[in-house]
Amino acid sequence: MQRREFRKIPFIDLVRQYESIRNEIDSAISSVIERGKFILGENVEQFEKEFARFCGVKYGVGVGSGADALLFALKALGIEAGDEVITTPFTFVATVNAIVLAGAKPVFVDIDPDTYCLSPDKLKKAITSRTKAIIPVHLYGHPCDMKPILEVAEEYGLYVVEDACQAHGAQYYGAKAGSFGICGCFSFYPTKNLGAFGDGGMVVTNDYELAERIRLLRAQGQRSRYSYEVIGYTSRLDEIQAAILRVKLRHLEEWNEKRREKARTYSKLLSELDLVLPIEKNYAKHVYHLYVIRCSRRDELVTFLNQNGVEALIHYPTPIHLASGYRFMRYSSNSFPVSERCAKEVVSLPIFPELSVEEVEYVCSLLEEFLNSY
Repeated sequence: MQRREFRKIPFIDLVRQYESIRNEIDSAISSVIERGKFILGENVEQFEKEFARFCGVKYGVGVGSGADALLFALKALGIEAGDEVITTPFTFVATVNAIVLAGAKPVFVDIDPDTYCLSPDKLKKAITSRTKAIIPVHLYGHPCDMKPILEVAEEYGLYVVEDACQAHGAQYYGAKAGSFGICGCFSFYPTKNLGAFGDGGMVVTNDYELAERIRLLRAQGQRSRYSYEVIGYTSRLDEIQAAILRVKLRHLEEWNEKRREKARTYSKLLSELDLVLPIEKNYAKHVYHLYVIRCSRRDELVTFLNQNGVEALIHYPTPIHLASGYRFMRYSSNSFPVSERCAKEVVSLPIFPELSVEEVEYVCSLLEEFLNSY
């Protein structure tokens, strides 16, 4: 593999993205400032409609973060103390925090080793009389196998709340992530495939009443000023972020295709090495929020890459059931062996639309050098 030296290859470079659409972004921000309407204005309303349409659903409700989207979805569905919600331990902690903050108990199901998503085969064993909902996580940009999950949910009368915070534009049998359950939850954290210039999130749904309950929760329980119908929060997608996201949404499909191109290049160049590479199931369109490989000598590999100018990260090194903040659940090691094994091996390589082919080739050359020399 040809070796070309780079001083630094960042994990993601948001400045490159900004430079590619600078005029559109600057114009959108200036327009908001000139109008002087910064909270729940025209851009929020229009972006809610545009993103809901993109996902193939009727309604979108912008909130302050993806974490709040998950929490508000559960609370709006009436999830409360004594209830159980099934999800995966191999996810960002916000998924599980939302369950606990809603007052419910998280119940974990192990993952599929190919997709890193919740394994439908293990779902029924986790259901009890207290189970009220399932949160499948479309991890790394690959959608969960939704059909069997939805079948189990229908059989037992459970809500399905999709955690699509890493899956903007991902597809399952041609339909977008976020459109399958009672609702889908998205994050617009800056590093997402569709990222704001700060925090932001959205719940998308076909259920009008659910959307309205979430609108109440995001605005201190008010439908109109000083009319407090429920106990709520202050968690709104602000107008400047919505204006930025409206611009970026127009580019999202193109950017996702560029991510897929980088992923194909990675997979082609790494195919002969002793690594576990990402796969794309026949039902899926993977949008590669992250390009994640597995290596038995993961920690040494990450150190080697970083020392040679490549910013490699780990998503996620500790399954939630083993995190110190979740010791109260009293899980032991080997409770979820697939999640635990993957957590010890996963490495996320740089991937973003503006990443050059030469940069991908350099990363791959380092991986080849490490595996052949160490």
